[in-house]
Amino acid sequence: MMNINLKTKKKHLLIHEDWVVDILGLGIIAIALSGILIHSPKFEWTTLGDLSSIFMDRANVVLILSQFSFTYLVAIAGSILTGRDLRATLSGFPVVFTLTVGALLLGGSKSMKELNLETVIFSLGIGLLIGNAFKIPTWLKNSLSTELYVKIGLVLLGTSVIFGDILKAGTLGLLQSLIVVISVWYFAYWLCRKLKIDDEMALMLSSAVSICGVSAAIATSSAIEGDNKKLSYVISLVLITAIPMMLFMPYAAQLLGLSPQATGAWLGGTIDTSGAVVAAGSLAGDEALKISTIVKFSQNVLLGIAAFAISLYWTYTKAESDPTRKIKPSGRVIWERFPKFIIGFIVASLLFSFILSDAQISSVKGSMKGLQGLWFALAFTSIGLETRLADLFNKDNKKPLYAFLIAQTFNIFITLIIAYLLFN
Repeated sequence: MMNINLKTKKKHLLIHEDWVVDILGLGIIAIALSGILIHSPKFEWTTLGDLSSIFMDRANVVLILSQFSFTYLVAIAGSILTGRDLRATLSGFPVVFTLTVGALLLGGSKSMKELNLETVIFSLGIGLLIGNAFKIPTWLKNSLSTELYVKIGLVLLGTSVIFGDILKAGTLGLLQSLIVVISVWYFAYWLCRKLKIDDEMALMLSSAVSICGVSAAIATSSAIEGDNKKLSYVISLVLITAIPMMLFMPYAAQLLGLSPQATGAWLGGTIDTSGAVVAAGSLAGDEALKISTIVKFSQNVLLGIAAFAISLYWTYTKAESDPTRKIKPSGRVIWERFPKFIIGFIVASLLFSFILSDAQISSVKGSMKGLQGLWFALAFTSIGLETRLADLFNKDNKKPLYAFLIAQTFNIFITLIIAYLLFN
C-alpha cells in the first residue's frame, strides 16, 4: 500500500528528483559563494575529558546547531519538491542527524583516526545496529531520503574535483590512473559477468575497485538507481579490505625494492580510500606520500567521467531492453532516463576548475568539504537503518565477495607493473 501511495505522489511532481538535487546542491554552493558559510564543528578527541569538552565549548555547539539547521532546511525543501512525506521528514531527520553526530564522534576518536577508519563506516554501523536490534517505526522509515542525501553530496563533491590541480601534478599520475581504471574496471566487470553477478552489483563493484572506492560506488549506484543494500555491501568490502592493504603494502614495496615514487604510485593506484592512501604513504615516506596523493586524486577526477559513461550505458541498456519498445531507444528516451544529478556534479566541477578565482575557492573549500562529508554520513546512517543484515550477508553474496577479492588482487599486480614502468 505504501508503494502505491508513493507512486501516486510522484505523478503529481513538477520536478524530477535529480533536478531537485541539482537545485539544492548548486543552491548550497551559491549560498556559500555569497558569503554565508556553514563551518564544520570539531569532533576530534583523545580522552573522555576531550569528548565532554566538545559539547561544553559553546562555539562548537553553535556550529553543530548551525549544520543541523541548515541541513534540516535543505531536507525539508527536498521533501516538499519531491513530494515525500513532509511530516515524516520533520520528525525523522533530527533522529538521523543525531545518530550521524554519534558516528562523527566515533570517527573523531584519535585511536580510530590512527586506523584511518572513515566516518561513513561508523554511520553505516550505527544505522545497521539500530535497524537490526530494534523495530524501526513507520514515520522514521518514511523520513529516510537516502538517494536525496547521497546525490546532494555528489554534487558538492564536484567542488573538489579541480582539473587544474591534476595538470599541475604531472602527466604520469594521470596516465597511470587512466590505464589502471580502464583495465581494472573491465577485468572486474568481465569477472562479475562470468560469475553471473547481476548488472547492478557488477557495475558498483567494478567502479569501487577500479576508481576511488566509496565515492565511486556511491556515484555508480546513484547513476543506475541501484539497490542500497548492494551499495552498503560493496562499501563494507571496500572499507574492510583497505585496512590490511594500508598496513602491509608499504612493507611489501620495501621488500620489492621499489623507489619512493613507484611506491607512492602503487599505493595511490591500488588502495581504495583516501584516508588509507595517506596513512600508507606516510608509512612509506614523504616522497611516496606526495606521489600517492597525486595518483589517488587523479583517479578521483576520473570519477565524473566514469559516472557519466556508466549512466549513458545504463540508460541506453534499460531503454533497449524495455519490452514496451519495439525499436532502438532514441536520444529523447536516453535523456529521459539519464540521471540529471550528474549535470550538477559537472557544473560544480567546471565552476571550481575554470571560473572561480583561487581566493573564492579557498574561502569556501572547507565549508563545501564539510557539508559534502555530512551529507554522505547522513545517507549512510539512513542506509544502515533500512538494511537487514540477514539480507546483506546471505549465501547469495558469496560470489560478489569472491569477485571483489579477485579483482582487487588483479588491481594490486597490474598497478604494480604500471607503477614500476612509469615511476621506477
